[in-house]
Amino acid sequence: MSIAHLVLLMLIGLTAGFVGGALGLGGGIIIVPALIYLLNFTQHEAQGTSLMVLLFPVGIFAVVNYYRAGFIDWKLALLLMIGVVIGSYFGSKFSINIPAATLQKIFGFFIILLGIKMVLER
Repeated sequence: MSIAHLVLLMLIGLTAGFVGGALGLGGGIIIVPALIYLLNFTQHEAQGTSLMVLLFPVGIFAVVNYYRAGFIDWKLALLLMIGVVIGSYFGSKFSINIPAATLQKIFGFFIILLGIKMVLER
């Protein structure tokens, strides 16, 4: 791996970490497209790599800051975690059997719909 690739990966990680800490997102919105368009990953490779990054406690410092500010509902978060664990298992089983081009279109369409809803919402 070249120095340029290492620097690019660090910049993608820093950007995803900043956006994740500031807005509560990062993996799907920053890392996946960056890996596809800047490092020529397939959709499956980008999603798998992004999930690996999120597997470990990458957001721990952001969580500490939100906790100190009183913005974490622990009971709700634990219930969401259970759902995420179960849902991510079945979601990954589903997506690995979809052609990369189709999966990329679904991914992009989902982001567009979510963005439109957020922009148009009062």
